[in-house]
Amino acid sequence: MPEWLQAGGWGLLAGSALLVGAAAGWFARVPRRLIASIMAFGAGVLLSAVSFELIDEAHELGGLLPTAVGAAVGALAYTGANVLLARRGARHRKRSGDEQPSEQEQPGSGSAIAVGALLDGVPESVVIGASLLTGGPVSLVTVVAVFLSNVPEGLSSAAGMRQAGRSGRYVFLLWLSIALVSGVAALAGYALLGGAPPEVLASITALAAGAILAMITDTMVPEAFEDAHLLVGLITVAGFLTAFALSRA
Repeated sequence: MPEWLQAGGWGLLAGSALLVGAAAGWFARVPRRLIASIMAFGAGVLLSAVSFELIDEAHELGGLLPTAVGAAVGALAYTGANVLLARRGARHRKRSGDEQPSEQEQPGSGSAIAVGALLDGVPESVVIGASLLTGGPVSLVTVVAVFLSNVPEGLSSAAGMRQAGRSGRYVFLLWLSIALVSGVAALAGYALLGGAPPEVLASITALAAGAILAMITDTMVPEAFEDAHLLVGLITVAGFLTAFALSRA
């Protein structure tokens, strides 16, 4: 199978976890405390992947300066875009309770949530595709980390959308679209970065890592802490160690 097609397939697989989580959040009455616990575990998994896969790989490819600059630019870009989306109703897009506004309460919030979901998912998918450019197989740890973190993201967000009165059609079309875009983004990460100098590849990898790290602290950790604050630290560390063990297996 061509590597560009493999890249797209791995991205689609990781993105499909959003649909799995959305189905659970929509059809099952999952307790908010359990949702928060799953979110904390997913945050720990992603933190480990950012630390031991993305930032470490970027440093090996390009050294400290491209890694630091890339991560800072990624965090700034994500934060700036997130601020704009928050003003339009997407601030609580990963919340499972009644924090999300309905379309009646804030017109245009549905579109803002859709763009926000896209903003959250694209950096992860790009690095999945780019991981094939080093000449080896895809980074399974990154794929697993993104998959495991996408389940609680889809679950929590879908539960919140249901509370806000959005239709099942909207919810599942949204997450299906994001899953498909994840596959395309992974394919693009492979196709567009092929032949790029190591410093450029390092910067892009670090940029995605910075965006992911900003996303974790801005959208995943608040949801986890809201309802599982007494256990969130322990559960997050469990997710971190799980991903770390996978990276060393």
